[in-house]
Amino acid sequence: MTKPTADTLAAAATTAARKGPPPVHLWNPPFCGDIDMRIARDGTWFYLGTPIGRAPLVKLFSNILKREGDAYFLVTPVEKVGITVDDAPLLATDFTTTGTGMDQTITFTTLTEDIATLGPDHPLRVERDPTTGEPSPYVLIRANLWALIDRKSFYRLVDLGVHHAYAGQDWFGLWSSGQFFPVIPSSELPPDLSE
Repeated sequence: MTKPTADTLAAAATTAARKGPPPVHLWNPPFCGDIDMRIARDGTWFYLGTPIGRAPLVKLFSNILKREGDAYFLVTPVEKVGITVDDAPLLATDFTTTGTGMDQTITFTTLTEDIATLGPDHPLRVERDPTTGEPSPYVLIRANLWALIDRKSFYRLVDLGVHHAYAGQDWFGLWSSGQFFPVIPSSELPPDLSE
């Protein structure tokens, strides 16, 4: 069996996409090896070290992306190839809100046009760099695929943040879909955000 190329994967993804979103969670084809494809932290996809400049092609590839454990693959019904992901496989680049306070709903859009409303099925998590304490926020988009929330969107989210008692502690976080998502303990906030 020859190793799939970006062209053969794109053709298979195009065929699958004609029938609606591909059911990659149901596909378990044989592993065909790794392919020289990488997703950078800023959401740029690379093939053979060169950025993939065509947004529709990147979107096609993102639709056949699957995570198994800590590994990422592009899958079709007949083949599976491993790719490298520097951080998160998706990048949330914008969001919209409706309502306010506990009735607020936050809906994210990714660079590859995925849409997910922050809530029980699409939770938020925030990791902090152990050295700098710098936060990295993520939202679950689909099937164990998380999106890093870009910096400008995160700053906008901070403007929506409120203090709320959560798990026996005061937290600064966000309301969406009737659920509170903690971001950082209130006691660890800089003085300009602690009120």
